[in-house]
Amino acid sequence: MVKTLPFEEPIEKLQNKIEELKNYTKDADVDLTDEISTLEARLEQLREEVYTNIQPWDRVQIARHPERPTTYDYIESIMEDFIELHGDRSYGDDAAIVGGIGTINGNPVTLIGHQRGRDTKENVRRNFGMPHPEGYRKALRLMKQAEQFGRPVICLIDTKGAYPGKAAEERGQSEAIARNLIEMANLKVPVVSIIIGEGGSGGALALGVGNHVHMLENSTYSVISPEGAASILWKDASLAKKAAESMKITAPDLQEMGIIDDIIPEVKGGAHHDKPMQADYVKQTIVESLRSLTALSQEQLIQQRYEKFAQMGSFSS
Repeated sequence: MVKTLPFEEPIEKLQNKIEELKNYTKDADVDLTDEISTLEARLEQLREEVYTNIQPWDRVQIARHPERPTTYDYIESIMEDFIELHGDRSYGDDAAIVGGIGTINGNPVTLIGHQRGRDTKENVRRNFGMPHPEGYRKALRLMKQAEQFGRPVICLIDTKGAYPGKAAEERGQSEAIARNLIEMANLKVPVVSIIIGEGGSGGALALGVGNHVHMLENSTYSVISPEGAASILWKDASLAKKAAESMKITAPDLQEMGIIDDIIPEVKGGAHHDKPMQADYVKQTIVESLRSLTALSQEQLIQQRYEKFAQMGSFSS
């Protein structure tokens, strides 16, 4: 059963009430068809009200939902013959980032993404989707390999941020991220980045320098988490909801500011409610992006990417 988020509790209560009435009619000699039909109509209306008025903090919770589709879920749904590749050829293999080669509609691509665990044991093994430097170096190795063979690069972003531990800093976390930013900016193949969950800080941006940057409707993308921002601004992490509203970290806000190109719609209630359908939406976006980008020359791809990021942050007063 899908975990209910706090803002969905009114929906859950009404669903439970309907189930109670249905179960009651099985054993009692009473006809409650009209009452149940009325409640079911009210349930659909309530769903529409709740899901069309989702607030920033609600979207944060959806982006963090434990059953939200991961990179592996999308790989299994949209790629025909994926072969995972491992290691950075320097230190080791980081399970927080997965990557490899495969085809989408028969066209070869390299796909790289953050990977969280599907349960506690896997979360520990994958460090909760927070990569070490070797994860970003593995990603860069696969990007350069893709460039050598002329394959487009697809990046799926879903991380709270790069791992901030001592070992990661000792092995050059900031250098690894900075290197990815430089190298991605100059890749001679199309790069499509999609935020599928949380896009946190430089750990997300290290896979985010794309010609096209898309974002799932209920994902987030920011330099810091709402809790972290609240702790800094107001010395109180419990004000995360207020911070989420102020930070403009949701897809509609980021599209308006020109940080992302397009919003990928989600199934009602969030991607976790129908993973196959959500994967179809993501696949369609990838196919459309690659169709337009493959028409550009190598020089045009680099120039388009440069101009896209150069214009971010401009403002008038």
